Amino acid sequence: MNCATKEGTFGYLKQFSKHSKEFYRFNGEFFISSLGLGTFRKEPYREENYIVNYKDSVKMAILNGINHIDTAINYRYQISEQEIGEALEELFAEGKASREQIVVASKAGFLPLEFPFPENPYAWIDQNVIQSGLATKEEIVIDQHCLSPKYLRWSVEKSLENLKLQTLDILYLHNPETQLGYVSYETLLGRIREAFVLFEELVKEGKIKAYGIAAWNGFLYEEGHDEYISLQDVMKIAFEVGGKEHHFKYLQSPFNLGKPEAYNYSNQKGPDGRYYTLMQAVAGYGLQLMASSSLLQLNLFKRKFSPTVGEILGTSDFNDVTSALQFARSGNTTSALFGAVHPEHVEQNLTLAFLPGVGAEKLNQLIREKHVV
Repeated sequence: MNCATKEGTFGYLKQFSKHSKEFYRFNGEFFISSLGLGTFRKEPYREENYIVNYKDSVKMAILNGINHIDTAINYRYQISEQEIGEALEELFAEGKASREQIVVASKAGFLPLEFPFPENPYAWIDQNVIQSGLATKEEIVIDQHCLSPKYLRWSVEKSLENLKLQTLDILYLHNPETQLGYVSYETLLGRIREAFVLFEELVKEGKIKAYGIAAWNGFLYEEGHDEYISLQDVMKIAFEVGGKEHHFKYLQSPFNLGKPEAYNYSNQKGPDGRYYTLMQAVAGYGLQLMASSSLLQLNLFKRKFSPTVGEILGTSDFNDVTSALQFARSGNTTSALFGAVHPEHVEQNLTLAFLPGVGAEKLNQLIREKHVV
């Protein structure tokens, strides 16, 4: 098989019998670790972002119990995908892992450019996207975001090339709310529809197994906000495009101690038309929620957490990063992402693999008593 499977991921988790039984979640198709390794680096123009290499961290994660690897074609101008591809190729060749054991996710929507960064990025876009017929100038928003089906197909195929894979387990439409303010909400829904039509075709072609949307604030803002996206509207599109057997199965959204709205802010309509939190709405529609920005790009750690946070989360004996990740993988999140360039940070975060999770009562206590950072 060229994708993660139930049998492959079950065989994977059996290697880690000392891990907590709660560390892996079954989503109906495969078993996935409740922590996932992300490969985003902020401030992309900084040269140091291209000196570092995620390859060793990817290997450390996979060899020690994390089988969820998340990336995007635009992360570090395609370098993150390429480093993941190198790591996977080596692990597979050495017989230390197999494709069926690993859940690989990427995203399409932003223009990736390429490394080394072109002297004239506008010329790169014109030559590689517009003149190549992947999109018109009008389909590109603020010189960085494009949902043209032809461009999205190119993006997916380029990601597969970078990752040295034949199939993506999850493909996310990347931050579609980026276009709001530049195009109308109705126009954006039309573009999401066209993207979903393409994604269903890519499923049939075996290039992706399932798809979703990775948003930043799109599903967390109040209804009526300029960047708000209605999950109900998106689900309607999914059913119209793919029928009852559609492959829109995932939502990725921030969830962390400083940004808990997915858990405690009722802003999304569920199947019954009533308002729910994002987590509740996701569950109501039968989707899987992946938590992004679990550490809020390290902005959570500008000061020490209250000791009560660790007491409630069961992480008093560990550092604040462990507490933050414990929170992010709670609720009904399937997996919580963290970034780590250095393998030792991956190893440290895997402390959580030996700890039980926390239930709704603890989360309610933490948020109600305002112990969030």
